Amino acid sequence: MPIRLDEIDKRILRTLQANGRMSNVELASAVGLSPSPCLRRVRLLEQAGVIEDYVAVLNGPKVGMGLTVFVRVWFKTQDADVTRRFAETVARFPEVVECYLTTGECDAIMRVVTSDLHAYWRFQAEHLTRIPSVQSVKTDVPMETVKRSHALPLP
Repeated sequence: MPIRLDEIDKRILRTLQANGRMSNVELASAVGLSPSPCLRRVRLLEQAGVIEDYVAVLNGPKVGMGLTVFVRVWFKTQDADVTRRFAETVARFPEVVECYLTTGECDAIMRVVTSDLHAYWRFQAEHLTRIPSVQSVKTDVPMETVKRSHALPLP
């Protein structure tokens, strides 16, 4: 169930999504509050789970992880145990930065990050295709990133 957000909450969230490192004083000034009520609102948003975490977004190529691929996975069967075991397994792979169980053509879609195509090939051969429930894997290699954002649109 979505949490009811007023306009001040939305301003706080938009501002933090653009720059999560700003101090409370800077945030308060940016959203038109004094520091104390601003901090109280941020703490309430954190406690309610609206703000899940604060992270540093890294530049993949600059840290030696320059390849992103999208992997579509088909399962041998689609029962609850297979799905659970698959999810538990891929959650342990640091290369898998996102994984979604899906409806439609495939059973799961993942975003995988590695240093290069050879490193991905090794990951696929040594780990991904060895998961017992995996029937087949198709990999899409993007040619160019047009848009990448971590910010959620707020109405």
